[in-house]
Amino acid sequence: MNTPFDDEPHRRRGLLARLRGSFLTGLVVIAPVGLTLWLIWSVVGWIDGVVLPLVPHRMRPEQYIGINLRGVGVIIFLLFTIVVGWVAKGIIGRSLISFAEGLVDRMPVVRSVYSGIKQISETVFAQSERSFEKACLIQYPRRGIWAVGFVSTIAKGEISERAETGGPLISVFVPTTPNPTSGFLLFFPKEDVIELDMSVEDAAKLVISAGLVYPNGKDPTRPPE
Repeated sequence: MNTPFDDEPHRRRGLLARLRGSFLTGLVVIAPVGLTLWLIWSVVGWIDGVVLPLVPHRMRPEQYIGINLRGVGVIIFLLFTIVVGWVAKGIIGRSLISFAEGLVDRMPVVRSVYSGIKQISETVFAQSERSFEKACLIQYPRRGIWAVGFVSTIAKGEISERAETGGPLISVFVPTTPNPTSGFLLFFPKEDVIELDMSVEDAAKLVISAGLVYPNGKDPTRPPE
């Protein structure tokens, strides 16, 4: 004989499953926002800790407003960087930089460290046309296996001349998962590179998520409408 209490365990399990699903959904929403805010807060605090000790005590904002505002060091750093950049663009600034780099070139250990940091800074911060143009699909590491890449430029110079191909070569950066900043620089014949409609940002999200996040929120397991 059935009683009203026979389905209670099933209802309890269903409630727990819904609560668990809601918790995981909330975690997916909160985690990126929380981590982003925490990272920004930590970076701002680190810059303040480096910059503010260099500012004379009587010139610090807390002497006038009574509280230590987070982010003042960042503002001072930005203003100082703008002034240095403005001076460096002038004739006097370029002369001073050339003179200082000449001194650094005479120091064996310091020269290597400075040269490496300078190259990294120019690569990361320099504004130029050297950026990925399109996301693409290529067969790598062998025929029949497809990988997402980023079209860089058309190969030039010795690489283009020495390659035994009948047409132009395209340089493609193939990123690794989940860290797209590392990868491989490969050169493909133009006809072997399939350009995609998705943006470079969407392709990067696809690589970082290991194929879990598709452009426009599309689920790869769903059949096309």
